[in-house]
Parts: sequence; C-alpha cells; structure tokens
Amino acid sequence: MAGKFLRIVCKDCANETVIFERASTVINCSVCGATLAQPAGGKASLVGSEVQEILE
Repeated sequence: MAGKFLRIVCKDCANETVIFERASTVINCSVCGATLAQPAGGKASLVGSEVQEILE
C-alpha cells in the first residue's frame, strides 16, 4: 500500500508545506520552525498543522 502526500498548513504562521503522510522524521516549518508532524510508527501524527489537501 503506497502512502500519499499531504499539503499541510502551519497553525502558527500559515505557511504551506507538502509532506509524505508516512514521514519517518520530525517535520518542522521552514518559516517559523514550529513542529508540524512527528513519526508515529505508521502515518505521521500532525502536531502543529492541519491538512489542507490530499495529493493523489
């Protein structure tokens, strides 16, 4: 089963970032440095972000 890419928005600065839904490293915002997602053994756990779009 292949993972998908997600367009997420930082809750702190509204910067958009595209991530892999099964990210295995911590993802930080490139603008403000806030943590956006953390690995959770399968799908990444979104911490300081919201999904704006699922990219197929």
